[in-house]
Amino acid sequence: MKAGDTAYLVESNRFVHEVEILRCNGELYIVCFKDNGVGLYFKAYHLLLTSWKTVKSISQAPEHKV
Repeated sequence: MKAGDTAYLVESNRFVHEVEILRCNGELYIVCFKDNGVGLYFKAYHLLLTSWKTVKSISQAPEHKV
């Protein structure tokens, strides 16, 4: 991953956020959330490059028949 790439974050195993990578320093990345413009630091293992992997990483709650 490098500056300018788009990545995805999963929050609370439920919400997916699209972010832009602003800077990389070893395993730390400064990212900017595309929906509100806030910038934060994250380690590389929190960032996913494709939305398909992001959706697959969210565990689904079991369905119960009523």
